[in-house]
Amino acid sequence: MNTLVLAVALFLLAGLVVALIAAARGPTPADRMLMALLIGTTGTGILVLLAYAMHLPALVDVALVLALLAAIGGIAFAKRAWQHTEGEHD
Repeated sequence: MNTLVLAVALFLLAGLVVALIAAARGPTPADRMLMALLIGTTGTGILVLLAYAMHLPALVDVALVLALLAAIGGIAFAKRAWQHTEGEHD
């Protein structure tokens, strides 16, 4: 069972590498922000899987903090983008 969990975590890690490359190449700031949110979500999943496989419950706390930071970052980006577009129309 642990082998399967670690294999899924490795698969997610490969997806994380692809998301990092896409974030670096993103043509717009919105694309980069979406990749940052994907990185936060995928990183959370990887940490939860590792916590289960390695019997380290502290990793779940780290995963929750990462998910919270990704959500706050997305909200901050949306708020700034919303204010920026309102200023353009005036």
